[in-house]
Amino acid sequence: MPVKIVTNSTADIPKELAEELDITVVSEYVIFNNECYRDRIDISEDEFYDKLVHENIQATTSQPTPQDFLEVYDRLGKEADGIISIHISTNLSGTCKSAEHAKKHTTTKCPIEIIDSQTISLALGMAVINAAKMAKAGMGFQEIVHAVNAMLPRIHVLIMFDTLEYLARGGRIGKAKSLVGSLLNIKPLLTIKGGIFAPVQQVHSKSKAKKKLLEFATGFRDIEDIYAVYSTDRTEAVELIQKITHFPTERIVLSRLGPVIGTHAGPGLLAIAVRTSG
Repeated sequence: MPVKIVTNSTADIPKELAEELDITVVSEYVIFNNECYRDRIDISEDEFYDKLVHENIQATTSQPTPQDFLEVYDRLGKEADGIISIHISTNLSGTCKSAEHAKKHTTTKCPIEIIDSQTISLALGMAVINAAKMAKAGMGFQEIVHAVNAMLPRIHVLIMFDTLEYLARGGRIGKAKSLVGSLLNIKPLLTIKGGIFAPVQQVHSKSKAKKKLLEFATGFRDIEDIYAVYSTDRTEAVELIQKITHFPTERIVLSRLGPVIGTHAGPGLLAIAVRTSG
């Protein structure tokens, strides 16, 4: 029987790709005015960003419940040699804790490994997608666990925020707190270090920020994967991808930031994730 791969919706994996690779995605929750929505099930990206930008409603988020994971583990465990559950950084979400709680109470007899990716969005999705490809290729449970843990330090991300207002509201701003209150035309560039947001640089226009993203995407040797993610402007993301000429365009995964991460990131975000071989 195969190894099954599980993640949560903050991995921002395109739906078609998740289905193709048999990745089980457990939805997080976003809350507007006490109305609770399952990420990408009860509310689409377009609906979410329209509410966020135009209705002036402060959204909050919540991780999947232990019961959400328990149902998945019990179901998948009937047909799996093992379950590898890879999730958003524990410094940014309680998702791993919910998964660990479910693991303790599942009835399945197959082994379950919970992996804290120490990252978010398509940087997390990069690890999940590669784990699923390994499972499809018939690799064993422990072999995939080892490969994922070895891979995570080789995944690098640079994020351009249009504003840090949403990140500050949600309390996820980490070491980038000092950048809040910067001039309006400043575009902050952040990364993830130690599972939290950390500042990289501030530039004085969006065009300069996008240039830094392109330099980031082309600044590594031995690149295995490049992924791009955007929150509201797909055209910007496509234009950025087309400028990455040293890597096959057809191999670059493009995805949209979902409602849960979008709650804290806001509109106008553009990011690049890169995985190296060493």
